[in-house]
Amino acid sequence: MFLAPLNYDKYFNKVFSNERIAKRFLEDFLETGINEFEMLKGKLRVTDNASLVEFDFRCKIDNSFVILDMQQWYKRDVTQRFYIYHALNTGLQLEKLPSKRVLYDYSYQKSKKVEDYRALLPVLTLVWMADDSLDFKDDYVAYSMSPEIVVEFVKNKKLWHKPEIVELLKERARLLEVLDNQTKELQFLAKNRLIFMLQKNTVKNKNKARYVKWFEFAEKTKNTDNKKEDFQEYLDDEIFCEMMKRLSKDTLTDDDFSYIQNEKTFWEEVERFEQGIYEVAWNEGEAKGEKSKALEIARRLKEKGFDDDLIAAISGLSTDEITRL
Repeated sequence: MFLAPLNYDKYFNKVFSNERIAKRFLEDFLETGINEFEMLKGKLRVTDNASLVEFDFRCKIDNSFVILDMQQWYKRDVTQRFYIYHALNTGLQLEKLPSKRVLYDYSYQKSKKVEDYRALLPVLTLVWMADDSLDFKDDYVAYSMSPEIVVEFVKNKKLWHKPEIVELLKERARLLEVLDNQTKELQFLAKNRLIFMLQKNTVKNKNKARYVKWFEFAEKTKNTDNKKEDFQEYLDDEIFCEMMKRLSKDTLTDDDFSYIQNEKTFWEEVERFEQGIYEVAWNEGEAKGEKSKALEIARRLKEKGFDDDLIAAISGLSTDEITRL
C-alpha cells in the first residue's frame, strides 16, 4: 500500500483539515473561485440537552455555510440522516445571529430584542458517497427547495400526453412568474442545496469536469494494494502532492495499519451478512407466487427479528403490510 484510503473517515479528516486542500476541492466541485474561507469546528451541541452532533468537515465560504461529509458503503437511513445535517447547517447559525430591537408599544416605548433572521446565509451540504450510487447514473444529484407547482408541471401526464405547445408555454410562463418572485427574499430558499456526490458514477462517467480527478484519486486509494505509479498523474499538482504526503504509508503507525485492516474486514463482513439475507429470503420464497412469495419472505424475516424497513426493501411490500403480519 502506497497511500491510505481517502474514503476512510480518519484519513478524510486528516486531508481536509488542511485549509488549502479543502478550499481547492470546493472550488473544483462548485466550479467557482472562493474569496473568503473560514474553517469551523465540526463537533458541537445543538442545545445543552441535545446529543453531540459531529460533521466530517464544516466551513464558511463567501456567503454560504458548507458541510462536507464522507459516507462509506450502503446505509439505509442516508436520506433522513443528511436531511438532518442539512437542517442543522442552517440552524447552527442561530449561535451567532445578530439581534434587533422591535418596538411594539410606541406610546410607552416598550420593545423586545429578537434575532435578525435576515442575516441567515444559504447552506450547502455535500455528501461524498464512496460506494452508494443511490440508483442514479449522474456524477451527483442536488436537491433544493422549489415551489411545488414545478414538480406538478413535470409530472402532469395529461399536459404531456399530447402536448400543445401553446399550453406548455402558457404553463411555463406561469411557473417562471412564481420562480422569479423575489418578494421578501423568497429566492433564499432555492440557494440552499443538499448534494449527493457519487464517486463510483463519477469515475465511471469520466467527464471533463474539474472535480473528477478528486474522485478518481479517492477510488485509487480504496485499493489497499495501490502503488506509487498509480498516482503519477497527480505529481504536478501541489495540492494533490500535499494529500499524498498526508496519506503516505511512511507517515502511518502500526495503529493506522490495524485501523485500515479492521475497517476493511468489518465492512466486508457487513456486506457478506446482508447478501446472505437476500439469498436466504429468495430461496425460501422461490416456489411461491409473487405476492405469496413476498409475504412468506417478509414473515420469515420478521420471525428472525429484522426491522420493518429492511424487510420492505427485500420483499417489495409496504411497511403497513409488514406491520400487519
